[in-house]
Amino acid sequence: MSTDKEGHSGSILVVDDDAGLAVTLKEILSREGYHVDVALSASEAMALQAGNPRISLALVDLIMPVTDGLALSDELRRVNPDITVVIMTGYGTIQTAVDAIKRGAEDYITKPFDYEAVRKKVARLMEVVELRERVAQLETNLERHPCFENLISVSPAMERVLERARRTADTDAAVLILGETGTGKEMLARAIHAASARSRKPFVGVNSGALPRELVESELFGFRRGAFTGAYADAPGIFAAASGGTVFLDEIGEMPKDVQVKLLRVLQEHEVRPVGGTKAVPVDVRLISATNRNLSELRSGLLREDLYFRIATVILQVPPLRARPEDVLVLAQNFAGRLSRRYGRDIALVRPALELLLSYSFPGNVRELESILESCAAVSADNPQTITDKDIRTLLGDDVRPANVAPAMEQAVSIEKMERLTIQQALRLSEGNRSKAASLLGISRDTLYRKLRQYHVS
Repeated sequence: MSTDKEGHSGSILVVDDDAGLAVTLKEILSREGYHVDVALSASEAMALQAGNPRISLALVDLIMPVTDGLALSDELRRVNPDITVVIMTGYGTIQTAVDAIKRGAEDYITKPFDYEAVRKKVARLMEVVELRERVAQLETNLERHPCFENLISVSPAMERVLERARRTADTDAAVLILGETGTGKEMLARAIHAASARSRKPFVGVNSGALPRELVESELFGFRRGAFTGAYADAPGIFAAASGGTVFLDEIGEMPKDVQVKLLRVLQEHEVRPVGGTKAVPVDVRLISATNRNLSELRSGLLREDLYFRIATVILQVPPLRARPEDVLVLAQNFAGRLSRRYGRDIALVRPALELLLSYSFPGNVRELESILESCAAVSADNPQTITDKDIRTLLGDDVRPANVAPAMEQAVSIEKMERLTIQQALRLSEGNRSKAASLLGISRDTLYRKLRQYHVS
């Protein structure tokens, strides 16, 4: 959802044949951070609405030549049933208000205006509009891909992974996620869990490589009081704590071989034996594992072969960011939007900054991209802030090399062509719904329509 300078969604249309009054209203509301269009007639209003689908509130004068305010309100709502209409009248009778509201107006205001009252009324109505839009967007996300909405992507390579993950979520199959550091393996694991029948139960994750070797077994399977020095009370362990839910073992390739044997037994028998315990404890978990090692390394010695086949029922290979350059644009725009909301100011990237990002290989993948943009935002107090290629280059240092692009991108591709491909992919994923496509791309509907005209995309 796009926002204006104070975080407001949508824009306002003022329709009044009194140019001075209309301009005054525009100035007052613009100072509140709203984008305001002015029309001096019904025909101008309809033309503005056709050119700006973001208009969500119309302040319409009741008495105008040719077409009066009530007739215009009917026409505005015919084009956009969700638009909120407020009638402005110098004839503030109860009957006028009743007629306007019967015809679908949300409210009315009387002339001469109390501008403070107008400002408060508009603020209240726009809050309702913004809430409605947020709810609609949440419903859209849930309808399209529940639990996967935070995994931003328009690239075919990543979409194939996400589609496979969605299908896998409906099963209890063990999943092995492969991918370089920073590609979002844990986010994908959490999305699979959240979309599964186990979503109401715990998701418990642990980095196998970060645990001290002597503590791996007790962390995973628990221990009994007195099992070792410092074991002052029973501890259930990760598998017992996650019973009914999902265990996520990151960097599974770093797990010691002796612990792998015990993990295999847990997966086969569906029970754990805590360290120092004599009785097995039944557990019911789904296992999702991840590693930044490649498949041949895992199979050639890092994992026992029998364990490998247990944990790799479904394999998801998350491509590195350099192999899906389409996602650099959409992720950069999405992160800029998040930073704008976090810091309470507009943050955007200029074209040369995007071009520099497209030329970078991102060894740290999505995590590195997010870190770069957050670093730019954190050291600036500009409002609005424009992130330039110079800002980004200082964070990349001297080691800026062209990315090793995917086979489909081997030839030099202009940013215009990349944007066009990205927009087309977003429209395909949103099944032609332009509002959904704009949300997926992290841009406003205005910007999307401008890009569609610019690139002649239908």
